[in-house]
Amino acid sequence: MIRCVSCGAEYDDDEVIYTCEKCGSVLELVSDIDVSKDIFDGRRDNLWKFKECIPVDETKIVSLNEGGTPFCKCDKLGDELGVNLYVKVEGSNPTGSFKDRGMTVGMTKAMELGVSTVGCASTGNTSASLAAYAARAGLRCIVFLPSGKVALGKLAQAMFHGAEVMSINGNFDEALEAMTSLALEKYLYLLNSINPYRLEGQKTIGYEILRDLDWQSPDRIILPVGNAGNISAIWKGVSEFYNAGFVKDLPMMTGIQAEGACPVTNAFKKGDKRVVPVENPETVATAIRIGAPVSDIKALNAIYDSNGYSETVSDEEILDAQKLLARTEGIGVEPASAASIAGLKKLVDQGVIDKGETITCVVTGHLLKDPNTAIDACTKPIEVDADIDTLRKLLMN
Repeated sequence: MIRCVSCGAEYDDDEVIYTCEKCGSVLELVSDIDVSKDIFDGRRDNLWKFKECIPVDETKIVSLNEGGTPFCKCDKLGDELGVNLYVKVEGSNPTGSFKDRGMTVGMTKAMELGVSTVGCASTGNTSASLAAYAARAGLRCIVFLPSGKVALGKLAQAMFHGAEVMSINGNFDEALEAMTSLALEKYLYLLNSINPYRLEGQKTIGYEILRDLDWQSPDRIILPVGNAGNISAIWKGVSEFYNAGFVKDLPMMTGIQAEGACPVTNAFKKGDKRVVPVENPETVATAIRIGAPVSDIKALNAIYDSNGYSETVSDEEILDAQKLLARTEGIGVEPASAASIAGLKKLVDQGVIDKGETITCVVTGHLLKDPNTAIDACTKPIEVDADIDTLRKLLMN
C-alpha cells in the first residue's frame, strides 16, 4: 500500500503515482516486517538478502549486486573526537554511490509496471546510477542535468552507460520540475527520490547498520542531506526493524547540509515542519546542492521523531573533513559525503554529541565521483629525474 505522509490518503501498489492526488504531499510505502531476522542468515551479502522486506515482484529484479557495503570501525578518528565511530561506505556500490540501492528497487518496479522509458533530474549520482540500471534492464533512459553543475565523474558515467543526457539551463530544482511534468504526462517513469520505491531500496542502509552492529542501534546516524530522501529512508528502515523486535533502541537521525544549500537545517532550527526553499543554492558539494528538497517533510519527521538534529557546515569544513577521512582512515569520498564527517566534528565541538556516543556516519559517494575537486585539494607531484642518489636524498628529508 502507498500512503500520503501528510493526509494519510491510500493508493494501490500498482498505481503510477508520485505525489498525493488529494493534498500534493509526498508518499511512502507501508509494509509490516513479518519474518524472523534469522531468515537473512547465510544469504549473499547484498541488498536483496532483505527481499521479504521490499514490496516488489522478486521475479523482476534488476540488480548489479548492490548493498552489503563496508562498515568500517574508525578508531583513529573516533579516538581523536572522543566517540565510538563507524563509517558506512556507500561509495562501494556498483556505480559508486548509495543511489544504486534505490535504483535497483525503482528499476525493478519499472519492469513490474511494464514501462519502456525511465528518467530523472540529477546533480550527478542519480543519473549515473539510473543510466547503468536502465542499461541493465534494457530501457530507454532520459536524464536532465543542471548545466555546468555536475561533477565530471558523474557526467561521464551517465553518458557512457547510454543515457540521453540533456543539459538544462537552470538549477537542479528547475530540472526536476520539468522532468516531473513529463512523467505526469506519461512520457516516462520518474525515478527521482520522489518515487517512493526508490526509498524502499535506500532504507536497507538502516537494515545493514543494525545488522553490522550485531543487532544493536548506534546512538546516532549522521549523513548528508540534499534532496532529503536518504535520511528519511534510513529512519524508515531502522524503524521497521525496531517495530519487528529485531533491536531494542532507535538512533538519533542527524542531517548535515552545506551552508549554501540548507533549507532543512533552517527549518529544523526554527521548529518548522516544512522548508522555505533556498534560491540559487551553491556549495562545492555538488551532490547536495539542492534548494527545494522534495522529501523535506519526510526528513524533518525523521529528525523530530528520533530526537535528532540538523546542522550546517561550510565548504571549507567539508573539504577539510574529506581530506581528514582519507588521510586518517583511508576512506576516499566525494565532498558531499564528507559533510557527515564535518558535521560530526562540529557537533562534538558544540557539545551536541556527547563523548563516548556510538556514531555511524554514512558517506554516500566515492572520491572519484568528483576527481577535479580531489586533485585541486592536493599538491602537484614532485618532478624528479630517475637518479637513485637524488631520490635517496628526497626520501631522507
